[in-house]
Amino acid sequence: MIDSHISSHWWQELVKYFVNVGNSLEIRCWKEESEEIQQALQYGNLTEANYEVSIKGIVTKEFLTELLSENPQDKSIYNKMTKYFTINVDSGQRRFCSAHYGTEIYVMGVSDDDITFFKNAMSTYTEDDFSIAIN
Repeated sequence: MIDSHISSHWWQELVKYFVNVGNSLEIRCWKEESEEIQQALQYGNLTEANYEVSIKGIVTKEFLTELLSENPQDKSIYNKMTKYFTINVDSGQRRFCSAHYGTEIYVMGVSDDDITFFKNAMSTYTEDDFSIAIN
């Protein structure tokens, strides 16, 4: 995401499509993000690695509801779509990564239908809003 004034609608649409209850989940937070870590612990177990904390679990309905309803107020550095620095979701066939508080999205193992959905979801935005590459 290039334009820091864009709403989270695009991000929520991608989450609704690519993240499903039962998928494998990893939430990564900086060690100093204590409130975010406490919230994430509802969804998995804690492991630590260098400067980050990793919480691994399974996507629940509650987690999806949280993602689709949150609107982080801290926009001082990033136009945050989510309070979590990184969210990794793996369905076994497809991997979804929301990085840098949702300002970067990576989806691997996609089908032609997934690409069509993505293109449609992002069709209202311009190259001034996002840098998009589909490989």
